[in-house]
Amino acid sequence: MTWSVSARGAHQPDNTAFTQQRLPAWQPLLSAGITLPLFFCAGLAFIGLGLGLFYSSNGIKELEYDYTGDLGTSNCSVCATEGQGRAPPPNCSCAWYFSLAELFPGPVYLYYELSNFYQNNRRYGVSRDDAQLSGLVSALRHPANECAPYQFSASGLPIAPCGAIANSLFNDSFSLWHQRPQGGPYVEVPLDRTAIAWWTDYHVKFRNPPLVNGSLALAFLGTAPPPNWHRPVYELSTDPNNTGFINQDFVVWMRTAALPTFRKLYARIRQGNYSAGLPRGTYRVNITYNYPVRSFGGHKLIIFSNISWMGGKNPFLGIAYLVVGSLCILLGFVMLVVYIRYQDQDDDDNDDQ
Repeated sequence: MTWSVSARGAHQPDNTAFTQQRLPAWQPLLSAGITLPLFFCAGLAFIGLGLGLFYSSNGIKELEYDYTGDLGTSNCSVCATEGQGRAPPPNCSCAWYFSLAELFPGPVYLYYELSNFYQNNRRYGVSRDDAQLSGLVSALRHPANECAPYQFSASGLPIAPCGAIANSLFNDSFSLWHQRPQGGPYVEVPLDRTAIAWWTDYHVKFRNPPLVNGSLALAFLGTAPPPNWHRPVYELSTDPNNTGFINQDFVVWMRTAALPTFRKLYARIRQGNYSAGLPRGTYRVNITYNYPVRSFGGHKLIIFSNISWMGGKNPFLGIAYLVVGSLCILLGFVMLVVYIRYQDQDDDDNDDQ
C-alpha cells in the first residue's frame, strides 16, 4: 500500500522548535568538581537550619498535666472511676493546681491532647457530610450515606451534624484562675476562645443553614442531635456568631488529625494583665470532666505552651534537618575519598603507558 505525500504530511507535527524538539537545552555533566561542593554546601545548610530549628524548639516552654484519672495520678480519678469506661457522671469536675516561680512568657496557648484516638481511621474520616456542614438545606434533611450509622436518629429524624466525627465531639471544658504570690482570692484568667479554627474552615467550609424567621433553632427544626450530644447544635454557644455549624470548638474538632496522639487548640491567653504571659503565682484549672477515654485506653492532657518563629514545640523537624545534613557531608567525604583513590590509579595507569 502506498501513501500520498499529502496524507502522510497530515499526521506529521508542525515544523516548530517545540514540536520538533529543537529548543535550546542544557545537560549538566556532574563531575567531582561540581558534585562534591554541592553535597558539602547542602549539608552545611541543612545542619545550620537544623540547629536553628532545634534550639528554637527547645526554647519553647510547655506545661502539661494528664487528667485522665488513672488511680494515684490526679484528683480526676473520681470522675474516671465513676464512669467505669463509659461516659462520666454529669457535672463531674476536678481541678489541677500548679505554681509558677517566674513569668511564663506569652502569648500562651491552651491545648487539649488525646492519645490512642485514631481520627485517621478510614471509616471514621469519611463519616461526615460536607454538603450539610456547608449549610445546604437539602443535605440537612437528607444526610449522606457516609454518615451511617449516625445518619438518622432512632425516631427517624435526620441527624445534624451527622457522622461519627461529629458524634465524638470533645466536650470537656476548662477555666483558669490565678492567685498572686502575696495571697488573696483567685482571679479568673480570661481565655480567648475566638479565632481558634482555621480561617478557611470557619469562613468557607462551615456555614449555618439560612435562618427561618430570624431563628437558627427553626432552621434546624425537624433534625436531631448526634446520640452522644446532650444539646442540639444550635445551642453550642449563646453567641450567634459562634453556634451551630460555625462553633469554633466544633470546627476545630472536625479537622481530623493524622496521628493517634494529637493536640487541638482550646484557647489563647493574651488579654488584660496576661497579654505578656502568665505571671508568678499559684494557678488552678477547673476541669469539667465529660469526655470518656478509658474505654479505648486513651489519655487526655491539658497543655500550656508558647510559640516561636517556627510555631509550636517540634524537636523532630530540627533533628531531621541535622540527620540529613550530616548524611550529605558524610556522603561528600565518601565520594571525595573514592574520587582521590581512583584518580591516583588513573594517574598511575597513564604514567605506565
